[in-house]
Amino acid sequence: MKITIEGADKDFTEKLVALAAAHHAELTVAAVDTAWTVERATRFLRSLTAGARRFAEMVIVDGDGYIDADQLRAAIGKLNGPTVALSRAVPRGVREGWWPEGISVPIAPVHDPDNPSWHKIIAYEMTSENVPVFRSAVAALATGRRAPVSPEPPAPWSGDAPSAFAVPPGWGSGDDVPLVVLDEGGTHAGADTTSEHQQDR
Repeated sequence: MKITIEGADKDFTEKLVALAAAHHAELTVAAVDTAWTVERATRFLRSLTAGARRFAEMVIVDGDGYIDADQLRAAIGKLNGPTVALSRAVPRGVREGWWPEGISVPIAPVHDPDNPSWHKIIAYEMTSENVPVFRSAVAALATGRRAPVSPEPPAPWSGDAPSAFAVPPGWGSGDDVPLVVLDEGGTHAGADTTSEHQQDR
C-alpha cells in the first residue's frame, strides 16, 4: 500500500504517519507550507479593493484580530462589497500561484452564538498567530505608500550670469535695437524713423 499526503496540517500528518507505520505501509509526505508569511500577507492586502483593505486593516490593527461588525459598518458602510472581495482574494491567489491550495482564510465571520440558526454575523476575527504577520504586512504597505521620492538635484550653473543689458539673441549689435519712446508726438516701438533721418541730412 502506498499513500501520498499533500497539504495536510502537521498534527494530521504525524497521526497518519504513525498509523501507516503500524500497518507497514509505504508513506510519502509532500510537505506544503500553507502558513501565512509577511510576503503572502502583503500580497493579499495589496490585491484587495480599497474598501476591503480598510476592512482588513481595521480587523488587524484597530481590533487586534477581532472587531464588531457594527464598528466596521460605522466606518465603512455596507459590508457586502468588502466581504465579497475578501472571499475572492484567497482562491485568486491560489490560481496566480501566490500561495498554495489549502491556505486558511485570514479573516472569518463570527456568528451570534445565542442565535445560531439566524447566521447573524456579529464580528470578524483573525487567528492570533496570523495577527502579527498581517500587522507587519500593513506596516510594509504603509511604508511603501509614504516612501518619499527624491527630486532631481538642480544642474550646477556653468558660465557667467546674464546681464540685464545683454544683446538679445538674433540681434547684430546694440545699434539694431528699435527706439522705444513715450508717445508724445515722437516715435514708438517699431516706428519707421527713416524719413526723420533723411530730413536731418
